[in-house]
Amino acid sequence: MAPKFGTSGLRGLVTELTDALVADHVAAFLAACDPGRGLFVARDLRPSSPRIAGAVIAAARAAGVDVTDCGAVPTPALALAAMGAGAASVMVTGSHIPADRNGLKFYTPAGEITKADEAAILAGLGRPVPSGGGGALSRDETAGPAYVARYVAAFGPQALQGRRIGVYSHSAVGRDLLLAVFAGLGAGVVELGRADSFISVDTEAVDPAIRAELLARAGGGGLDAIVSTDGDGDRPLLTDATGKVIPGDILGQISAAFLGADTVVTTVSANTGVEAGGRFARVIRTRIGSPFVIAGMETAPGRSVGYEPNGGFLLGFDAAGPAGPLPRLMTRDSLLPLIAPLVAAGTGSLADRVAAEPARFTASDRLQEVPTDRTQALVARLAADPSPLLAPLGEGEVGRDLTDGLRLCLASGRVLHLRPSGNAPELRLYAEAADPAGAEALLRAGLAHVGDLIAAG
Repeated sequence: MAPKFGTSGLRGLVTELTDALVADHVAAFLAACDPGRGLFVARDLRPSSPRIAGAVIAAARAAGVDVTDCGAVPTPALALAAMGAGAASVMVTGSHIPADRNGLKFYTPAGEITKADEAAILAGLGRPVPSGGGGALSRDETAGPAYVARYVAAFGPQALQGRRIGVYSHSAVGRDLLLAVFAGLGAGVVELGRADSFISVDTEAVDPAIRAELLARAGGGGLDAIVSTDGDGDRPLLTDATGKVIPGDILGQISAAFLGADTVVTTVSANTGVEAGGRFARVIRTRIGSPFVIAGMETAPGRSVGYEPNGGFLLGFDAAGPAGPLPRLMTRDSLLPLIAPLVAAGTGSLADRVAAEPARFTASDRLQEVPTDRTQALVARLAADPSPLLAPLGEGEVGRDLTDGLRLCLASGRVLHLRPSGNAPELRLYAEAADPAGAEALLRAGLAHVGDLIAAG
């Protein structure tokens, strides 16, 4: 599948992300969006990322734009540094997808590009790519340390004193920063699972093998939690002391309450517990993808935050941490929704803090290597008549939401949501129920029946 924009940036096969294609997109981006005081560039740890980052840098310099190379740092660290300097940025990353794929995330000096910016970039493709502009090249090694300092200053060096935290490093680009920030917050830190080769970690649909590994690593006891992120560090992964993964939307709810938000913007796929109990003055639902969450936040009144079920958290106001200020950061971040729930648990367990949330739980997974045209056609058929899916589940329907894919509210109170991926040949399924086991059971049944429907054509 040719590289294309999905829910978060440009994605495609490494073989198709040629230097010429990258240069075309970078030139179109710089023409469509004012880069301000230059372009900051960073990359994840995929084998293809240094080559692609080099192509980004070369294209920007050829267009006469000064470039700052931040090296291998997480996406939110890059965005924080670039926005602080009044510059645009490009992150070379495929996020959680396999290493044979990669991508580009584009940021203006104000933050992540909008869908309108995407359209302008696409309209500018195919024009002559500038050459010989002679933009300067410099390097910045402060983006990562500044990102760590942001949270140590806001939460304080004793915020997690007495806690013992496992850091599942795998191949996450921010793994050394994770070790540094939790040590800086006073926790005892134990590194787990550092890898030399790239490992795909999807925080929204955690692979069963990775779940098993986390359970095994926590099984020896002595850890209060295990923390990790996806490949580019903008999505969190957090387990309790037993190694059980806590869903990203639960992390979002807890973090929003901890920060004193009054407006929550989240996707239609997030669990409905955020509306329960009247904790927040407003809950705004959007399509899936951080650009849609950001668009909702930009028009939201009050102290707004945003999050997705993958856990990426956006801070839309200048908040106050326990030890100092926490300025707004309008890009998907992983550190805040890792730290805030642990601090919110106080002297109790993280599992107890999670149990205090409304009893609504989600589970998600995906059917992979299914052509997009087939998944889109199936969802369209089921949107018109969902009975071929509901009948095998033994369910009736009480509501149908077509905001993004097909979200079915079932007579039992459960929810099943089907959504074709925007940038990969896969179909996402989301399930919601009153308990984790119920959500998981609905998800597995839904995957099986949808798979049968796809096979039947």
